[in-house]
Parts: sequence; structure tokens; C-alpha cells
Amino acid sequence: MKFTSSHWGTYQLDGAGGIAPVEDDPRPSRIGRGWVSAAQDRWSRILKPAARRGWLNGDKGASRHDDSFVELSWDRANALVAAEIRRVRDAHGNSAIFGGSYGWASAGRFHHAQSQLRRFLNLAGGYVSSRNTYSHAAAEVLFPRVIGLSNRAFQDEMTSLQSVAEHCDYLLAFGGISERTAQISSAGVTRHDIGQALARLRERDGEIVNVSPRGTDLPGAEWVSIRPGTDTAMLLALTHEILVTGHADEAFLSKCTSGWAEWRAYVLGETDGVPKSVAWAAPHSDVSAGDLKTIAQKLVCKKSMIALNWGMQRAEHGEQTIWAALGLACVIGQIGKPGCGYSFGYGSITHVGGASRLISWPSLPQGLNKVSDYIPVARIADMLMKPGESYHYDGEQRRYPAIRLVYWCGGNPFHHHQDLNRLNGAWRRPETVIVQDHSWTATARRGDIVLPATTPLERADLMMNRRDPSLFYMSPLFDPVGEARDDFDIFRGVSAELGIEEGFTGGRSADDWLAFLWQQAERAAQEAGFALPGFADFKEAGRFDVPEADEIRVAFERFVADPQAAPLATETGKITLHDNAIASWGLRGCPGHPTWLPSSESLISAEPDELHLISGQPDTRLHSQNDRGSEALADKIEGREPAYLHPQAAAARGLEEGTLVRIWNARGACLAGLRFDPLLREDCISLATGAWFDPQMVGGEMLEVHGNPNVLTIDRGCSDLSQGNMAHTALVRVEQWVDPVPKLSIDRPPVIASGADDQAGIRT
Repeated sequence: MKFTSSHWGTYQLDGAGGIAPVEDDPRPSRIGRGWVSAAQDRWSRILKPAARRGWLNGDKGASRHDDSFVELSWDRANALVAAEIRRVRDAHGNSAIFGGSYGWASAGRFHHAQSQLRRFLNLAGGYVSSRNTYSHAAAEVLFPRVIGLSNRAFQDEMTSLQSVAEHCDYLLAFGGISERTAQISSAGVTRHDIGQALARLRERDGEIVNVSPRGTDLPGAEWVSIRPGTDTAMLLALTHEILVTGHADEAFLSKCTSGWAEWRAYVLGETDGVPKSVAWAAPHSDVSAGDLKTIAQKLVCKKSMIALNWGMQRAEHGEQTIWAALGLACVIGQIGKPGCGYSFGYGSITHVGGASRLISWPSLPQGLNKVSDYIPVARIADMLMKPGESYHYDGEQRRYPAIRLVYWCGGNPFHHHQDLNRLNGAWRRPETVIVQDHSWTATARRGDIVLPATTPLERADLMMNRRDPSLFYMSPLFDPVGEARDDFDIFRGVSAELGIEEGFTGGRSADDWLAFLWQQAERAAQEAGFALPGFADFKEAGRFDVPEADEIRVAFERFVADPQAAPLATETGKITLHDNAIASWGLRGCPGHPTWLPSSESLISAEPDELHLISGQPDTRLHSQNDRGSEALADKIEGREPAYLHPQAAAARGLEEGTLVRIWNARGACLAGLRFDPLLREDCISLATGAWFDPQMVGGEMLEVHGNPNVLTIDRGCSDLSQGNMAHTALVRVEQWVDPVPKLSIDRPPVIASGADDQAGIRT
């Protein structure tokens, strides 16, 4: 039997050129319905290697935002890429090369673009890398200091949703628990079943509360319609209410936390003269003092879980919200109990809170990077625009490197970065940009040398996710489109030009690597107490299910039972409510304990016609992947991404459903189609990320005509601690679009001169 897998599901090949979800997936992803059509869309696929004409003629990036391309042979493309790497390396060192990639390009274990790029660049002498993720950078930096665990390790230890379903009586979910975002999981997913756990909790008459500007973030739950960006104020008020009513678990706080005295003094207002009471928080959060008191009472009277989704910390001062929620959970004192306590990420991806055994499957060896320099991942525009400038990150004062060459493989920063007009300008700074991808994304259109890669549907691979109980042999569905090559073959060709081919391939073909990785997997399985079939048998069967895969976990269970025997890797060995090191640094946006810090753009101080922009993950695609597929295209309005308004908010502005609107602020403007959502706050507008970036000069204004919200978001670190992105802090205005509708440009490839390799001013 033949299968393939993706970040949004696993599929059986139907033998007729199509795919169908595996039969044991109870709620297959909507995203998968547009996968095949997107991968086969020859209008968006990169069919041959190409070079930007202006770069060939020495424009130094000036027209990188809008230029035509010259098609190249693979031999010529390999030679150009190798020559640029060699030139920059020899003249400026490997610290002038930035390796950009993201891990969502493929669920395959071998054809993983990020791993392939890192292996190649490490062999070529190294590169400036990035740290953390756009998904949860604030947590990645904060958690090691306050709970002694990396975000990944905390995910591994997270209390299982099955335990929540069986033991929790009161689930307070900040940002909701959405099946929309639970469609996906990095490294592949077999089953989508998060809704079953929530249904079981309801069957037991458990209460589920959705604290969010959108009621649809947790359908069927009690909805607390909080003002965006004020969750920290609400959390502090709940803490204050529990404290002043005498319900704080002082025994837990003494046994399992440090810094309680300092934080307690702040919550009570002893340090700043402002008690963080429910009366104080109500006008900030737009949640009544009575409702806050009721929630506080239920938290201490019931078996409770405080859950936050990843989006909560993608905002200005994002660390404060997740830290304040942790503090509230400590005050309640139910951390370490089955189904109770504190969690981060339920519903953000499928596997957070899963109950499967964790097995460390092998991956492609990447080698060692000889360049130690790096940047926080969301600071790429700053790096390109401000070489040599200093910045703070995780207790260090660092300087941005001077980057001459960017090599991007399997990712699209013109999707996930903020203030894309600013990035568009910064992107012209490097001398050379090399992009390796399967489609003409905005990043590829801004490349100097563009190399066409295959999609996962065009190659064999292995799906082995350490958090998923099933392994799959991924068979190709169709032959490579155009002249596309696997990332491995592309890097092999460039490696040959650089004289490092043997080191890169390890003397193995792609098929040899799959067999090698399976051999390593057999050893991992043996250590876990079971046997895998031989590679030939696995390839024939297509699937293997890990035996006795269920494993229920309770976060911090061992630590709470005996903090001295199982201390945390924090400055005190306990959960940290006041961190002395952070306090001593005096950082912008991150004091030494959870603190209310007003946002620079907030509805609290907004003009009457301003709206808070919610730019969450889409329902029809993964980030920007499959935006040219049938499912995403069918969901658009006149070819534009849909934006959602409450019907009364639309009526107040004279806007009708189904029409086009212009959404704008000082950073930029975009077009979108309008839909109504009665379960959205009237002072908010929702526009999902991922519409392919399509900026055009219209009426003297640079207008993004497709509906990409990241022309509106702020490109600034959420604090000087993590430098994570703050996409969810942005105010906008909206009005009807009455002018002629601009044509899209992303629905067709850029201008390409076929066969013109020898006619342009080719650099040597």
C-alpha cells in the first residue's frame, strides 16, 4: 500500500493520481483538499533554474522587488551559486553568509529543507544562523529561566489532553483551543482528534471557558470576549482576587516557587501603589469585575487547568502573559495534579497534549557550524538594515552581522515576517540572494538565483514524528514538475562545484539515505522495546504503528512530589515568579516578574474608528503553503483573502458582506474580501496570514492587493529578552474599496526569458 504524509495529515495514494486521508483519521484536515492542485499548478511552480536579470547585470539588488528572470541550465545555475558562495566566503568570510530556512517545507525525515541547507552550508564553512521560531520565541527564551525547561521539553512533558478530559472540571483557555490550528503538526500527523478530548470533558459536565476576542476559537465553550492585548491584566486580577479572598495555596507557593514575595507585593500594589484588583482590570480587559470574581472562585473550587495557545505570546510584552498565567496556576496550587495546572499550546498544533510515547527517531546529520554568530529569527530585517548595530537578547548585548549573501531554502519570510514593506526594502541590501523552492513565492520572486525544488508529492521519504505513533513510507504521487530536483540533488550539484560533494552525500544516494535512516530507526525502536520490520518490508507495507503507544503525562508531577529530589533547572530549582537575573538586566518590555505593561497600539487608547487586527493562522492552507491550491482559491472573494468583521461593525461603516475593503494603517494597506462573523468582537477585524504577498503601486500608494495582513503588523521585538515577533499588536482602519480592482500578479509566474542564458550580461 502506498502513502504520503504532510504537516496537515497522512494520505493513501488512490492509484488514479489522487490522495485520500487514511481511514483512521477521525477529522481529516481541510488543508489537504488543496494540496495536489497546488503542487501541480504550473502557473506557480518554478519550472527551470533562473537568475534575475538585474542581478546578472550588476544592479546590486536595486530591482530585487520587481524584475524579470533569465532561465538557466542546471550546470550554469550550479556554477553561479558555487561562484557566489566562494566569492563571499573568500572576500568576507562565512560570517557574511546567512542561511535562512524554516522547518515546515516537508514532513519527510530526509528531504527536510532546513536540514539539507544546514548540512550543505556547514560543509561549505558555516553561516550565520537564526534562533527560535516565529511560533513561540517568547516562550523559548522565557521558559528555561522560569520553569527550567525549553519549550520543546515542556511540550514533551505537557499534561495530556486525555488527562484533562478525565480529571479537569474547569478548563480556562486563553486564546481558545482551535481545531483550525490543530490541523497541523511539524514533522507529520496521522490523526486529528483534539475535539474528542474536549467532548469527553463536556460529557463529564466539565466547564470550558474561551477567553478570546473570537468565539470561534473554541466552539461550544463559554465565551469571555476579552479586549485583545489585555490578558495579562485579567490574569493579574484573578491572582489578586484569589489572594485577597484567602484562597492562595501558600503551601504550594512556599514549596514549589521562588520570588513569590516580590510578585505578591506587586499584585497587591505595595510596590507601585496600584492593586491589580478586578476593579482595576475590568476597564482594561472589558471583562466585568463580577465575571472576573466568578472565574477566580471557580478556579480555586474546581479541578482547573489554565491553558494558553501559542498566539498569546506573539504580541508586545508577550512574555508577561504566559508568565502571569504560570503565576496564577501556582497561586491556585494545582500544578502537578492529573488534568490540572498549566499548559501552553493545546490546539496550536495537533500533537501538543498528545498521549503518545516519545521516541527519538533519527534525522539527517547536519555537521558542525564553524560560525558561532546568529540572530533571533524575527530580527532578519533589522540584521539586513543595521549591520554592526547592537541589540539585546536573552541577557546578552549582541551586534548584527554584515550579510552579503542570503541562501533561503524551503521557507517564505514574505509570509511570516512583520511589516513586509519594511522587509521589502531591507531585502535589497544583500549582494546576492539565492532561493531554493518549488513555487514562485514572494521570496523566490525576490531571489537573484532561483533553483526549482520538488514538492513532497514528487519524491520518496520517511515520516517519523517523535510525537506520532505511526511511521510511513512516503511514495511519490507524480514525477517532478518541469526540471525540479530534490533539495538533496540540488545541493549535491553545487557541492560538486565547490569540491565537497563526497562530504555532502556521504557516498550515498537519496535511496541509500532512506535505507540508512531506517537502520538508525531500527536501533531506536529496539531501545524503546519493540522491533521494526526490515526496510524492504516497511516500504512494501507503507505503514508501521508503534505498539503500546499510549502514554499519559502530567506536567511537573515528579517535581511537585519532591522539589528537592527533582529540582528544576532554574536559578533556585523552583518555578520562578521573580527572576533575579532578568530583573538585574533592566530590559525594555520584560521586568523581573509578570507585570502589566500597556501596548503601544491598543484599543484602550485607540481612535473611535480603529480596529484591533487579529492575524491568526488560516483554515485552508499551512501558513502560505497551498495558497494556489483549489481549497484556498475557492475560499477567496474576487481572488482576495477574506477578512471578518462583526455585522454591526460593518454596518457602522456602511460595508456589505462580499465586497472588497481596504485595510490600512501607517505601515501599509491591503485589499481583502469582507465576510461577517457575529462571534467576533465589534472592535476587531480578523485577516488570516498566508495570502501570497502581492504589493503594487495603485493610485500613488503601495497597496498589497491580495490580503496579506503582514503589511500592517509591527516589525519590532516583543521585548529585549526574547526579541520574538509581536504580530498580534496592531491597530488598523477599514473602508470600502470603490476604485477599479487591481489584477493580481501572483497568479502567474514573473516575466521569464526562455533560453536567454547566453544573452544577458552573465557575470563570471
